[in-house]
Amino acid sequence: MRSLLIHGARAIVRTRRKSKNTGEWLDRLIERKHANVATVALANKNARIVWALLAHDRRYESGYAQCVTA
Repeated sequence: MRSLLIHGARAIVRTRRKSKNTGEWLDRLIERKHANVATVALANKNARIVWALLAHDRRYESGYAQCVTA
């Protein structure tokens, strides 16, 4: 599973200049860190998103922002 997540992230990092959907988070990370470090960080982020979706039985929404009520 880990290698599949890293291969998917590597494809995103490699083609990020062609696609505008990678987000500014990845662009800023690649400016600061080596591409391989950014690839593993993106794979980790994707794994955490997948875990959260499965753990909370939710569907992925691209513009989702959690509301915190005090």
